[in-house]
Amino acid sequence: MSNSALLLLLATAASAQDGLRVEFPPDSPIAVVHSGWGESRSIPRGGATVIDLRTSLKLKNLSRLRLRGISLQVISQEVAAGGKASVSVPSLDVYPGQEFPVKIDLRLLQPGSSGFTPQVRVQLDGALFEDLSFFGPNRLDSRRQLTAWEVEARRDRQYLRGILARQGEEALRLKLVEILARDNSRPRLDVRLARSAAALPAAARVETAFLAQPDLAVAGLRATATAQANQLQILELAFENRDRREVRSLELGLLIRDSEGREFSAGSLPARLVMRPGASATIQPAASLTLNRAMGLPVRIESVTSFIQQVEFANGDVWVPPGGFRDEPRLGKLLPGSIEQQRLSEIYRRKGLHSLIEELNRQ
Repeated sequence: MSNSALLLLLATAASAQDGLRVEFPPDSPIAVVHSGWGESRSIPRGGATVIDLRTSLKLKNLSRLRLRGISLQVISQEVAAGGKASVSVPSLDVYPGQEFPVKIDLRLLQPGSSGFTPQVRVQLDGALFEDLSFFGPNRLDSRRQLTAWEVEARRDRQYLRGILARQGEEALRLKLVEILARDNSRPRLDVRLARSAAALPAAARVETAFLAQPDLAVAGLRATATAQANQLQILELAFENRDRREVRSLELGLLIRDSEGREFSAGSLPARLVMRPGASATIQPAASLTLNRAMGLPVRIESVTSFIQQVEFANGDVWVPPGGFRDEPRLGKLLPGSIEQQRLSEIYRRKGLHSLIEELNRQ
């Protein structure tokens, strides 16, 4: 038996005693070193049990490559709502042979309220490595998301390194101060996305547009949307593939303007579509968004501006906008930074400029 299979067997057997089973494939490049129930607890509620899963796994990179991201599926039941969740950790830099923790902090539901031990399974959905190779069943579309996060991270690190190389440390410091200030002042919305084919009652057409972006792999041609008060429904989207690779999916960013002229980021809308090079495609996502400001105040929607923020190709490549695209005043004011940009700005905030420079040089 291989070392990885033995580690898997021992960890699974140990965790099964307290209701937590960690099930990684025997040929997995990620091994389970330690797992347990931790500070988790179960609470009877009606005819079900609420499981507050509060624990940390210790894993090990068995591959010959540095690990960049990992995604886990957590299951307490297969059918009813609330029985499945996921944990994804991007922006990792785990060397071969190195151990690392993955924190799990989430809530699940399981049928039955007393007289049994809650059972939770943790499965590997995907692991992404430094050469962008991927391992895992990819049931949660982890390959696309982990790859996109890593491509964004490389873009943002290169962008900040470029500022340092061309303009020096003071320019880099000012950029980080700007990033932190933007994040603190960014207007925030509560956005709830639902898939529904039913038209909104008394809805009216709203103005739609695509943001002008340079060097697009996929261009937006037209969009149709309706709104009723704070509910927005995207009815149709049309795109053109300007790349030489076949497109498999894309992710659309949404900017909303309300009746008082204020603008907000309304998150993103993923879309599955197939476009050969040079071809166009139209989809009807039937996506409905409900938008509220702080304290539950509804947003009266006047217009929608969309922009391409991610494209996945059939060969597994992922395109993201080039570095510095958030420097456009409108986007800079409204969009949150990428996960990597937030991580780097937090290093600057907590440890200072020289620690940030060391981190940029290390990657």
